[in-house]
Amino acid sequence: MTRKKAVIVCPGRGTYNAAELGYLTRHHGDKADFIAMLDALREAEGQTPVSALDGAERFSLARHTSSQNASLLIFACAIADFMAIDREQYEPVAVTGNSMGWYLALTAGGTLSHEEGARLVNTMGTLMQAEGRGGQMVYPVVDDDWQPDAAKQALIDRLIAENDNVHQSIRLGGISVLAADEAGLKLLERELPASDRYPMRLANHAAFHSPLLSHVPPLAQEKLGAEMFARPAMPLIDGKANQWSPWSTDTDALHGYTLGAQIDTPYDFSKAIEVAAKEYAPDVFILLGPGTTMGAPVAQELIRHRWRGLTGKGAFKTRQGSDPLVLSMGMEDQRKLVVQ
Repeated sequence: MTRKKAVIVCPGRGTYNAAELGYLTRHHGDKADFIAMLDALREAEGQTPVSALDGAERFSLARHTSSQNASLLIFACAIADFMAIDREQYEPVAVTGNSMGWYLALTAGGTLSHEEGARLVNTMGTLMQAEGRGGQMVYPVVDDDWQPDAAKQALIDRLIAENDNVHQSIRLGGISVLAADEAGLKLLERELPASDRYPMRLANHAAFHSPLLSHVPPLAQEKLGAEMFARPAMPLIDGKANQWSPWSTDTDALHGYTLGAQIDTPYDFSKAIEVAAKEYAPDVFILLGPGTTMGAPVAQELIRHRWRGLTGKGAFKTRQGSDPLVLSMGMEDQRKLVVQ
C-alpha cells in the first residue's frame, strides 16, 4: 500500500476547552509511561499533574486555560496524537505549528525529546504566567466563503500603522490575531465593526509575538540552553516560514530563533502553510488535537492559493466529504481515518 504524504500541524494555546476535557483519558489510555513522565515533571515543580487537569470533574476557564496549566496539557494531547498516527497509511514529510505549536513541532520533528519538549513547554508556560503582558484579540479577514476581504485587512493595517500599542501577532489563515496593551485592546473593540462574536479577546493570553514581550527572550534563554536542541528528524517550518532541514540545521540558530524572534515578532502561520503545501506537495494535512479550531485557518490558506483546485468554503466542504485534504484528529470521524 502506498503511504500518503502528510504535513503535520501542531496546535497552539486556546485549543483545550470544555469539549476537550478528558481528551487524554478517552484517546490515550495506552500511553501511561508518557503521561507519567509529564506528571512527574509537573509534580517536581509543585504543579497540578496533567492527568489530574484532564481528569477533572468540571472544566474551569481560569484553571484549564491559564498559561502554566494549558501549555503542557495541550502538549500532552498533541504529542500523544502524533504518536498515534498510523505510519502504515501516512508518511509525515514536514511539521509546522501555530504559535506555541512551534514548541510541539520541535518535539514531533525530533529536535527535542519528549522529556526536553515537555520541559521547554512547561518552562515557557510558567514563565508567561509570571511575565506575560497585554493580550490578544482575533478578527476575521475573510468573507463568508473564506475569500480574502480587502476592506477588513486594510482597516487592521491602518489601526496597526496609526497606533504604537497595537501589533500584528499572528497571521492565522482567515483570522488576524492582534496583540496590544489594555488601551490598545479597548481601541480595537471600539474601532473594529462587531459581527457575530468578533472582535474577540482571547482569555488568559498575553501579547504573544509582539514587542510587548521583548523582555521574555533573555529570561527564556537563561532557563533553556541550546544543548537540548538537536537536528530535526524531518523538516520543520517555523513562524517566519523558514525551513529547518535534518541535513543542515544549525542548532544554535534554531535555539536562538525559538527563544528569541519567535517570542516577540509576528508569527506567520499562513505563510508556513503556504510553504508546506508548495514545497512538500502533501496528500493531506494532519492536524493534531486537542480541539478543532485549526481546521478553518488551514483550509482558508489553502483556498487562498487555490491548492488542489479549492475555490472557496463550499468547494472545501465538498472535497472533505469525498476525499479529505485536511484531517483533524480532534474530530472523531476524521480521527478514525488517521489512527492505528
